[in-house]
Amino acid sequence: MDARTLCLGVLTLGDASGYEIKKIVEEGPFSHFHETSFGSIYPALGRLSAEGLVTFREVAQEGRPAKKVYSVTPKGRDALAKALRAEPARDTVRSDALFMLFFGDLMDGGRRREVFATYLGNLRRQMADMAQCGAESDPPARRFVHGLGLAAYEALIRYMEDNRHLLDEETNP
Repeated sequence: MDARTLCLGVLTLGDASGYEIKKIVEEGPFSHFHETSFGSIYPALGRLSAEGLVTFREVAQEGRPAKKVYSVTPKGRDALAKALRAEPARDTVRSDALFMLFFGDLMDGGRRREVFATYLGNLRRQMADMAQCGAESDPPARRFVHGLGLAAYEALIRYMEDNRHLLDEETNP
């Protein structure tokens, strides 16, 4: 999903600033399956505004410049619905830890264990954070995606715990 569509989706959940959109993506219900940057969000919001798909109001802040709080328009909801009819792209996984573990035979055992422990700890924290995002009152589709994300984290953690021994095998010459 591009940043434009991601912004429209977040804004259907409620009004938000660019910063709040980034926080929702990083720490909220999208955190296990999407990411974006401020460098993508703000240009997307500018284009969406120019196209009449979102509006904004400026909100004064004490000691700081006013922030723009965006709202999706009916035309923006229609654009999101149209974007949701497209075929989804193939999922990708990017992980520095998995890259490092792939080449674990080039590391000493202590370093492999460090990378493993850091990755496992990160997964546990991400799962705990995600567990806080869902609500029984969410629509069924959101509960499905939330549950799928939790199940994926649980499966990753279980696999790592059950197969840790594979990384403990010394393969360095």
